[in-house]
Parts: sequence; structure tokens; C-alpha cells
Amino acid sequence: MSSIEANSLCKMFGTFTAVDDVSLHVKPGEILALLGPNGAGKTTTIRMLASILKPTRGSAKIAGYDIAHEQEAVRSVVGLLTEQHGLYTRMRAAEYLDFFGSVYGIDASTIQQRTHTLLGEYKLLESAELRLGQYSKGMRQKLALVRALLHEPQILLLDEPTSAMDPESAHHVRSSIVEMRSDDRAIIVCTHNLFEAEALADRIAIIRRGKIIANDPPAELKRKMVGDPVMELQLACSLDGALEHLPEEIVEIASGDNWVRYSTPQPEVVNPKTLSSLAKAGIPVVTLARIERSLEEVYLQVVSEDDTQEGMVDGN
Repeated sequence: MSSIEANSLCKMFGTFTAVDDVSLHVKPGEILALLGPNGAGKTTTIRMLASILKPTRGSAKIAGYDIAHEQEAVRSVVGLLTEQHGLYTRMRAAEYLDFFGSVYGIDASTIQQRTHTLLGEYKLLESAELRLGQYSKGMRQKLALVRALLHEPQILLLDEPTSAMDPESAHHVRSSIVEMRSDDRAIIVCTHNLFEAEALADRIAIIRRGKIIANDPPAELKRKMVGDPVMELQLACSLDGALEHLPEEIVEIASGDNWVRYSTPQPEVVNPKTLSSLAKAGIPVVTLARIERSLEEVYLQVVSEDDTQEGMVDGN
């Protein structure tokens, strides 16, 4: 059973459709990355799942609670991080977290213990006596994440969790998100950072103009969008005379004086055959390695194909 079950969610603001027929299912222990350009509908989707916005159409359940009819129950199990933190700048960190902990019904001693643990984990203990108005953007982002974790939620909805952070802090937060994964917790991370999405996510959903246009594990998404795996073969001699010894199954993509790149749907079969054939011919091989395809390639291709398809529809 999914911890997050969204079916055909739609949100309209007047005549503008911000989210259009979005369905997402995230199981316990799973991290889903939601990618998309600015204005694609990521934040609106997250706000509906957190019972902050009521959907125009469609339905969703969070840990079994209906987002439209059980808002308080939904909010009690959701840890939400949004780009607009709503920090009370005159407060100090402990005061701020004490306030939110009481809202969640956590007893005072537990609030104190979790506050100390989380502030230490996110390296905010040294600045605990500062007012929040004195915090940098990155420090405010980390404190907002601490607030989202304070009540140990079953569901985490994280909108740009590492924005405004320096590389060290961003790395620490990404590592902590991976550690937050558990058998009874589902996580959605909205991000513009393609490296972050690939590093964190079990599945990646791409949203554009309010619609989900792709939703697969990273490796499957790459295979679907950029084709078969690409291999690079480097020889210790000229490529001349070597090509005739390569298996017929490969498709040559590019080559140079002593190297060739090729694609194949079955590298586990073709690569050993290639090495065996070259060895029998006495042709020395330096390396045979897979060329990793970036998520950026996939993302740009998906968005580009979406534009092309819409243009064809508009033109008809």
C-alpha cells in the first residue's frame, strides 16, 4: 500500500490550471523526486498533498487520511518544507521549535530533547542564541527542515530542501534525507537540482505545465529517453582493421584514431563477445567502459519532446 496516493489531482485558480490530472503513488521507504521548470506545478502539488490547498478535482490520501476531509490528521503526519519558511525573525531557535512542538502536541521534555538533537545534527547549536532574523538564508533553510522533522512525521514533503545552502551544507542535508528513509516513511523531494534528484530518488517524476510527463526509476528513465547503453572501446593501436571484428549487433555512434563508441541493448552479451573477438584477432584493448548518460540529457529531451508534441497538437 502507498503512503502517498494521489489520483487525478487538479487545481485551478480561476481559469488557470496549475495542476492537471496528476497521479502519484509513493510507497513506504521510497523517495520520489519531482522535477520541473518554474511554474510547472510542483509547489501547488505539494501544498495539496499537505492539505494546505484543496484540489479542484481528484483525490489523495496521505498515510490513509483524505486530504480534503481529514486535513488535521494529514497535517499531523506530514513534515513540510516549503520555499516560504514563515520564520518568526524575533524568536530564537529553541523558542521557535518549542512553539511548533506544542502545536503538534509534543510534551515539553520531548521537544527539548528533539530540539537539541536536531539543532546539533544540522550544525545550528552554536547559533541557537541568535534571533532568527540574524540567520543566513542557508541557516534559515536548515531550521525550517528541523521544524519539519520535529514531530517525526511519516511523510516528508520537501520543496527545494537545499536551496540557498553552501555545498557542504547541501551535501549534509542530502545525506540526512537518505538516512530519513525508513520502512514506514515516504518522501517527496521537489528540486531543480538534477544531481540531487538522481542522488536521492528511487523514482523521478517530471512535471510540466501541470502534467506528469515522465515517472520512472532514474536508470529506466534514461533507457527510455536516451536509448540503449553507450560503450566506449579504446585500443592500443589504430582502429583500422578492428571494426570488422566487432559484433554485428552493435551500432556505431562515433569513432577516432584508436577508439569507437557504440550502443547495444545487451552489453552483458555483446561486450564479452567484442573482447573475445578482438583477442582472437590479436588486437590489444586498453579499456571498454560504459559512457554514463546524465539526467540532464533525459530532462532536456523529455521537455523538448513535450514541446514538440504540443506544437504538433496546436498546429492541427
